[in-house]
Amino acid sequence: MKSYRLERVAEVIRETAASAILFEIKDPRVKNVTVTRAEVSADLQHAKVFVSVMGTEKQQRLALHGLESAAGFIQTKVAKQLTSRFVPHIRFVLDDGVKKSVEIARLIRAENDRRAADRAAAGEKSGDGPTGEVDRTEPADDQHPDGAGEGSTIDPEEGPAGGNRADAPGSNQAANGAGNEASG
Repeated sequence: MKSYRLERVAEVIRETAASAILFEIKDPRVKNVTVTRAEVSADLQHAKVFVSVMGTEKQQRLALHGLESAAGFIQTKVAKQLTSRFVPHIRFVLDDGVKKSVEIARLIRAENDRRAADRAAAGEKSGDGPTGEVDRTEPADDQHPDGAGEGSTIDPEEGPAGGNRADAPGSNQAANGAGNEASG
């Protein structure tokens, strides 16, 4: 079967499952559930719906059990949306991608904090200490890479030196009418 058709069917399943989980399932076990993606087999007989559950391990297991018991209901909703001969058998799978990305972000933040503490400790050991001086090795947040500060502006017509360009509108040539064909 064509891959674009499988992608369309998977998207319909994902949207329908997400809508049913969010608005129609009343099971108290199913909460804090996000449908991340859906995969459909080539013969459209089976579909995996990947869900992310925010919470403890126990809450994740309870949510998956609640979703498994509501799979028939969700499958009925999918059947109303699809115009195919077969409705895929839906199976819910816990997607750890969101959890892993949160953990990776936490690790990166911890490493950045550790490096900042190491730089601060190295600065104090070398005798500099926290004197409030700005480190000039990196541009400050309010400085532009071209050296102009936050409050300064560089006119593209004048350039950074502030002088007029000969070909710029409003230059002396344009004011004198040189190059102006209508001046006759």
